[in-house]
Amino acid sequence: MTEIAVGRVTHWFGKLGVAGIELTGTLSVGDTIHIKGHTTDTTLVVESMQNEHQAVETAGAGDDVGIKLIERARVGDPVYRLDP
Repeated sequence: MTEIAVGRVTHWFGKLGVAGIELTGTLSVGDTIHIKGHTTDTTLVVESMQNEHQAVETAGAGDDVGIKLIERARVGDPVYRLDP
């Protein structure tokens, strides 16, 4: 699998378990992402994504999206999309 950089974590909403991500590439619901930082290393399938409190299927460079995570992410962690 190839890892393609698609963004960076800009916020962590701990009570909700949601990461705010500023995208530099395209991301869609159903994509597998890998968040890898100094203390973060998690891989998951994007099940839902929000932009401006609205559910979206796809977002692109310049968009800020929220994605629910199982594990904590830290501000500055890079986000990669896994492509076969």
